[in-house]
Amino acid sequence: MFGIQTRDVADDFNPRRRKTLWNTPPASMPAAHTIRYTTPRKSHANTHHLSVKFEDLYGFMVKGNVDDVNVLNEVRERIRQQGRVWWALEASKGANWYLQPRISSNGGEGVISVTSLKLSVLTNTITLRRLIRKGVPPVLRPKVWLSVSGAAKKRSTVPETYYDELIRATEGKTTPATRQIDHDLPRTFPCHPWLNSEEGQASLRRVLAGYSFRDSEVGYCQGLNYVAALLLLVMKTEEDAFWMLAVLLEDVLVRDCYTDNLSGCHVEQRVFKDLLAKKCPRMVLVSLLQNIAFRDNPPGVGCFIQ
Repeated sequence: MFGIQTRDVADDFNPRRRKTLWNTPPASMPAAHTIRYTTPRKSHANTHHLSVKFEDLYGFMVKGNVDDVNVLNEVRERIRQQGRVWWALEASKGANWYLQPRISSNGGEGVISVTSLKLSVLTNTITLRRLIRKGVPPVLRPKVWLSVSGAAKKRSTVPETYYDELIRATEGKTTPATRQIDHDLPRTFPCHPWLNSEEGQASLRRVLAGYSFRDSEVGYCQGLNYVAALLLLVMKTEEDAFWMLAVLLEDVLVRDCYTDNLSGCHVEQRVFKDLLAKKCPRMVLVSLLQNIAFRDNPPGVGCFIQ
């Protein structure tokens, strides 16, 4: 299910040829907006309060009402509209135009020399930034995320067999990290049918255990299971999810976000607090007054700050 996919990605935005993906319902499944008709309709006023179950964009089972289903349909339509823009650009600029080139002063295979850097490269970069801010179609996220995050570049610095050899090295090994991973696997998004299956948990375990051996200083920290699980659902393959996890922990996030003392998280929270005080001082003041009121009037007293 999460192997390399060879389909035409444009099919995912063609309502007549939808495939069974986490981000699109199978053709045999009725569209989300038709779910309302599977429940007896007592009156127009009551239909909005009827409880229905449906899958979201990534296969999580969600319980909601008809309004929630309609919102999901609106999201799907926006995704299809985004997809049309990307496909049009592929038609005019060429396939994979959004993949970031490596720029070097010496040039080389697969590398653009600074002296031959064309205006079109800069234009593509500006266009890509604008499109990313509006949202990347789910089917393109694996390639786009790998490219713009630096994960593809990081993977290119090691042999192609690196991940497979790393996983073989972890087989049969028990460490404090793997024991904690095994404890957390059943608790990782149990409402998702694939992640709650034997296959899904085995895949997630390999990614987490593999990274714990790659970076023994980080090892495994509670919370990484949710990050890796979501990366698996987006990236579709274990190896891509592994490299996205690696680039997040090593290059994107503040160092030590997922170590025992969580010092990186404390740094980010302090920076965010200072930024909030600078940009939104009124919000900080209201929060401070609410904290004072809560301290002086514990729950049940009925104190409320306007």
